[in-house]
Amino acid sequence: MEEYKILFAFITNVLFVTTLGWYLITNLQWYDYKITRVVLKHHKPSWHLIYFFIPFIAYYTTGQFFAIFFYFAMLPSIFVWHKKLDKKLVLTWRVKRFLILLVSFVLFQNVLCTLKGGCGTYGVFMPLALAYIGSYMIEKFLFMTYKKEALKKLSQMKDLQIICITGSYGKTSIKNFVAQILAKKYKVYATPRSVNTIGGIVGDINNSLPSDTEIYVCEAGARESGDIYEITTFLEPQSVVVGKVGLAHIEYFKTLENIIATKLEIMQSPKLEKAFIHTSVTDEPHKKVTFFGNEIVCCHATLEGTNFDLKFDDETISFHTKILGNFQTMNIAVAVRVARSFGLSFEEIKEAVEELEPVEHRLQMIKAGGKLILDDGYNGNIDGMLEGVRLCSLHNGRKAIVTPGLVESSQELNLKLIEAINNTFDIVIVTGSLNAELFDKNLKVKTKIILHDKSSLTDVLASQTKAGDIVLFANDAPNFI
Repeated sequence: MEEYKILFAFITNVLFVTTLGWYLITNLQWYDYKITRVVLKHHKPSWHLIYFFIPFIAYYTTGQFFAIFFYFAMLPSIFVWHKKLDKKLVLTWRVKRFLILLVSFVLFQNVLCTLKGGCGTYGVFMPLALAYIGSYMIEKFLFMTYKKEALKKLSQMKDLQIICITGSYGKTSIKNFVAQILAKKYKVYATPRSVNTIGGIVGDINNSLPSDTEIYVCEAGARESGDIYEITTFLEPQSVVVGKVGLAHIEYFKTLENIIATKLEIMQSPKLEKAFIHTSVTDEPHKKVTFFGNEIVCCHATLEGTNFDLKFDDETISFHTKILGNFQTMNIAVAVRVARSFGLSFEEIKEAVEELEPVEHRLQMIKAGGKLILDDGYNGNIDGMLEGVRLCSLHNGRKAIVTPGLVESSQELNLKLIEAINNTFDIVIVTGSLNAELFDKNLKVKTKIILHDKSSLTDVLASQTKAGDIVLFANDAPNFI
């Protein structure tokens, strides 16, 4: 009987530590594997209390009753928590290595304790700590190896031109517009989706960058000072773009001045030849800098597309694009400037602009079930969201919006968004708890629905909307935010 108790305690400990490890690595993956961000910048710190610290304390205080707590309370709650996540853990090789290390350490510890005749309660913290430290060291070593491979590949592409794009708003759109326009004349490759960290870029170069690429268009993102510098000194781009800068990720940077300083780290490229900088960033003259942001002299943006005039030196050029949103004209304008610097004619550029494809989840129009869907899920800045609202106001039927509000921004900007929503929409569905209280207090619309997670969103939309409606998905933040 005693042997069965030991075996049961052994198995329970392994499962318990693995469950805590699963929770930990899920959060690390969300926050770019930075433990400081998981601890200090988490959007729902109460989750740590419920799913980590209370179980951890219970393990050492409840004695023989812990198994009841684990199997009938913690394990089911973690299962439900995981099931409701809209951004679940992706089992990358990094995650697999961490879990293999964790299980190996906990098994080794438990076998050792069992052979010694028992250790009271098996340890929990030590296997987790060793797995995290071991995983960190392995990933650091592998990253240095991958980085060397990427640098070697870039060095072999002697004539490769690299364009690096950063900014608070619109950098993914600028990247895609630049790539699509330059593809009229060159073999162009751009980083996929929103890949914009040093790790993502290194992986992209090693795994996906074609060796015959003539122009590599890369996006650079940042959460702290030094992030852009690390990418810039690695890629050494000849051309750089700094898009519009504002209070995005303000909880990380604290001030607008810090954001601007971080974005301008891109100017430190050793091979810099030309830079295109938005007027919101700086007006300090520089021989390599061309400023943009004030060249749109006329714009008419509807749900059918956008017509605009661009003043370029002493010429005014008229453009048409199926891209939605007047704010996108600024992003197209800098793409035009970049294309001109690479020798494309205005005729080639006008044709390319007319053929531009919308960036996925950025004011992307979809028609489904008689409804008009504006998918702006990847747009999290105030200008873009307000333009989505304005476009919806042009629709003759009922209007619905699904949004968590602005994330990593200010209350003032969220109130500005709420005011625009109140003037336009019949139905508002607020997703997530981050801004729920603020929206609940200030929304004044016919139908207001607060969803603390998105598990029931499909059913709510089916019951609340009908053919002829327009539905705007604005800033589809995952529910851990």
